Amino acid sequence: MDRTVEAVERISPAEARFERWRRTAGFALAPAVFLALLLLPLGGLKPEAQRLAAVMAAVVVLWITEALPLPVTALVGAAACVVLKVAPSREVFAPFADPLMFLFIGSFMLARAIFLHRLDRRLAFGVLSLRWVGARPSRILFAFGAVTAFISAWISNTATTAMMFAIGMAILAFLFEQEREGGVRVNRAYATALMLMTSFSASIGGLATPIGTPPNVIGLGFIRQQTGVEFPFFKWALIGTPVVLVLFLWLFVYLNWLAPAGVREIEGSREMLTRERERLGGWTRGQKSALLAFLVTVTLWVVPGIVALAAGDQSALYRSVNGSVPEAVAAVVGASLLFLLPGDGGERAINWEEAVKIDWGVVLLYGGGVALGTLSISTGLAEAVGRGLTGLLPVGGGTGLLFASVVVAVVTSEATSNTASATMVVPVVIAIARAQGADPLEPALGATLGASLGFMLPVSTPCNAIVYGSGLVPLARMIRYGVLLDIVGIFVVVALVKLLVPLLH
Repeated sequence: MDRTVEAVERISPAEARFERWRRTAGFALAPAVFLALLLLPLGGLKPEAQRLAAVMAAVVVLWITEALPLPVTALVGAAACVVLKVAPSREVFAPFADPLMFLFIGSFMLARAIFLHRLDRRLAFGVLSLRWVGARPSRILFAFGAVTAFISAWISNTATTAMMFAIGMAILAFLFEQEREGGVRVNRAYATALMLMTSFSASIGGLATPIGTPPNVIGLGFIRQQTGVEFPFFKWALIGTPVVLVLFLWLFVYLNWLAPAGVREIEGSREMLTRERERLGGWTRGQKSALLAFLVTVTLWVVPGIVALAAGDQSALYRSVNGSVPEAVAAVVGASLLFLLPGDGGERAINWEEAVKIDWGVVLLYGGGVALGTLSISTGLAEAVGRGLTGLLPVGGGTGLLFASVVVAVVTSEATSNTASATMVVPVVIAIARAQGADPLEPALGATLGASLGFMLPVSTPCNAIVYGSGLVPLARMIRYGVLLDIVGIFVVVALVKLLVPLLH
């Protein structure tokens, strides 16, 4: 049975017209904002800080409107800083060689190998065909979402959604086929729930690990550079995993309650899932090699954190282990193993032609975003912005600033990409915290997590756009269910950051 469906990002004609208008407006608004900030007298700013303010304002407009591809905008912004003599080229482009760039590259190559050898699909059907899941729609919904969230913790949210979208459509096709053949009628709201479980779980699951989604790495980069605080893989997971667990359980409870299948069991569904699992055949050499490389990498990521818990993060043993194999090196080691371990058909687990198909755009976006954020510190622009915004915000440091930071990140991620949201919001939050004399770690971490909580609109994330394209998700229902997850997500992030960060800092 082959009921896989191509995952496409499809939006309505009205939304398409709005997107065209948004991009056109960006081309007009960005130069206007740039010239205004460049030419108007801005008291208290050094000349290079004012020129940087003009560049960053134009970049933010282009990011929000997506008039240019986000990575292109990041590169243009960095180049403009050199042309306008904000800083020398060596200083401007230094973040493009940041160790976290290699964390991106290595982890993306591992994710590519997992996708190529269909390890993610093997895991998905392996769990869905378990006897415990059976033929009960509510259990299928839970298991489907849990697998999606787990896979998304390790590979791209969008790739996870695309793969699980095809599996979800296959499940729904079977259910509706059974109905046509005289079976029990399944509530159409259940189809909406399964589609939204696909996209929402993928976005939530990315919060579990530093590599789960690009905003995590971007936020951690700003935190490390501007506060000096290191968040190794294991320490992040101690915060991110509880956030994922709480949000996923909430997501399942309200989807299962508001959009039930209307039947207790669906005859034959477990057998169908078992057949799909069996079609994958036995473990191939490539799958075993990809799994081995992945496990080696995860072990290297986790061991320093375990050493820190056992011996303390100030111990000589921890400094030695963490200094020898930081996260970026571990990712490069794991990716390199793929070129050594055997694959299928006499080839290696991955070849260079496949390896270079990773998302280089995210890598360039990170480099450009961090370059602008670093320059805002060195030129004094961030401090000036922080002082200016402090007087406008109705909150001081501590919990108030943390809450405001998460809210702003969530709202921004609804209007633009999660990656751009983290790039824009986190440096500003750090600057505001410093201007208020508060510790910037908690609000910066909250904004980093909040940047991944955009659930209301098809254009909020590619994950939402993919499932919206199925035609099974009415826009009003996506907004309604997305708001429920956004609001609870804000409070969960604030509560767990406030509770857990002091224990780890």
